[in-house]
Amino acid sequence: MGGVKNEMGDPESGRARGAGDRMPAARGRRGLSLAVKYALFAALATLCNIGVQRGFLLLYSGDLSLYGAMLLGTAAGLGLKYVLDKRYIFHFRVENLRQDVRKFILYALMGIVTTGVFWATELLFDFLFQSGEAKYGGAALGLALGYTLKYFLDKRFVFRRRPAGAATGG
Repeated sequence: MGGVKNEMGDPESGRARGAGDRMPAARGRRGLSLAVKYALFAALATLCNIGVQRGFLLLYSGDLSLYGAMLLGTAAGLGLKYVLDKRYIFHFRVENLRQDVRKFILYALMGIVTTGVFWATELLFDFLFQSGEAKYGGAALGLALGYTLKYFLDKRFVFRRRPAGAATGG
């Protein structure tokens, strides 16, 4: 296959997903809808994120510990989610390390907005309810909202298909 090795489309029919397609419409290789796979990967990344936060807070409970936990948890969840989305949601294969780094940076930039949603929700729940359970509940809700928004941002700006004949610089 020449050019960008982007297989964004329905793997069974070869049909490229259009801008008007909704997340639930496309089916994966094993029959799971795109929405189900995306939700499963978001759940895995959420568990990774919250698990790293919990581990950090068990090791350190001093000044700014919540912010350190949030930062490390977010980094862990983001890395996992990028790998899963790139391979199994958008079926995107990079040509080289430079392209992969560029895609990851763009993916992370899209995540800034969604991370803001996540952090704001977690902090709001922590402020309003002042309990660990509420804090983690807010984190889970914020991540769910953020991941939904992130799918559409990534589809449009990160893993979009190039028109035939377009430059393939990354």
